Amino acid sequence: MPDCPALFIGASASHQGKTTVTAALARHHTRQGRRVRVFKTGPDFLDPMILERACGSPVYSLHLSMVGLDACRALLAKAARDADRILIEGVMGLFDGTPSSADLAAAFNVPVLAVIGAHGMAQTFGAVAFGLARYRADVPFHGVLANRVASPRHADMLAQAIPEGIRYCGHLSNADDMTLPERHLGITQAQEIAGLDARLDRAADAIAQTALAELPPPVRFEDATLEAPPRLLNGLHIAIARDAAFSFIYPANVDLLRTLGARISTFSPLADEPVPADADALYLPGGYPELHAATLASNARTRASIAMHVANERVVVAECGGMLYLLDSLIDVEGVRHGMLGMLPGNASMQRRLARLAMQRLDSSHGPLMGHTFHYSTLETTMQPMLIARHATTHTEGEALYRQGKITATYMHAYWPSNPAAAAALFRGEPL
Repeated sequence: MPDCPALFIGASASHQGKTTVTAALARHHTRQGRRVRVFKTGPDFLDPMILERACGSPVYSLHLSMVGLDACRALLAKAARDADRILIEGVMGLFDGTPSSADLAAAFNVPVLAVIGAHGMAQTFGAVAFGLARYRADVPFHGVLANRVASPRHADMLAQAIPEGIRYCGHLSNADDMTLPERHLGITQAQEIAGLDARLDRAADAIAQTALAELPPPVRFEDATLEAPPRLLNGLHIAIARDAAFSFIYPANVDLLRTLGARISTFSPLADEPVPADADALYLPGGYPELHAATLASNARTRASIAMHVANERVVVAECGGMLYLLDSLIDVEGVRHGMLGMLPGNASMQRRLARLAMQRLDSSHGPLMGHTFHYSTLETTMQPMLIARHATTHTEGEALYRQGKITATYMHAYWPSNPAAAAALFRGEPL
């Protein structure tokens, strides 16, 4: 069984600074010459971009439902064999959701650091820390870190408020020069943050002044691997749109395509690059096409190549923003209509409030395919769903999956390793 020092970074709620703290720890230990592997709890694309920049390695998702217990165990075992330190960033508050961050930490006995945003708080900080540490006896607890602290005096008050028996790991100030800016459900994409590496270095400098500068005790992870699926996509060439407009891609999804035997290439619609002429299938992932709608609408070379791909009856798999790109038009939040590719009937409208956020389960003929959805747009279309996903825990109706010709489109972001056979069927254009 591999051993590796590991820490789970949870929080009292969302927006407490988990990503800043996790990235600071990753950058600090990377600068010490340690091999750091970072994971993100749950379905997230934005935070992992920052965490990857901080540690220099791809950031994979862990989630007891979407990824599955056995796959989480295998991912952690591999990291423990390869790395000097494992960091896992939680999602929302420590005990929020089903399954929660606490459930994941307990399942693998990874000690929890609770990040508490201390702005506007004094002695109550101790009560929140006590509640997080004692709420569940099965959750191993490492200690608490105060974030966004206003002054040395404020820091002293917080430290004195901590009850006996709970480790106080120190504090980070409320300095804006290391805070990561936010958009929608999370931070801005890594490539959009000016001076990101300087921010990460300043955050690492700050974390080096806390008790977290040292490695926590090792965690013993069960040695585990998953059986490789059959090579159901052997020899298939899959082109993936990848740039600032189409960047919501799980590393595990691309790994799976390669394991299934596919050859992967990438191209940029924003740079007006064409789909490779020999591509058998095209994957248009989610992202922020609404922020680049005018450019996407005017890039004729990409448009013509996708039209040719579709005319040749080759497969297209489009998720969320990728689906919006295929529609007749996209209306941005300012009310400006942008002509899209016109390869699926329908129009999408961006709005400032969240339209849907939920874990999803799509029951296919190959079994359940897990994933999630979050989007700020609404869709008007004459297309009829081929399948409809369900909320993963409440089982209420979720996102529709449309099939028109060889195009499969949905708002759902699927986690393909949850069902390799269903993923292979998608890229072969076969019924689900």
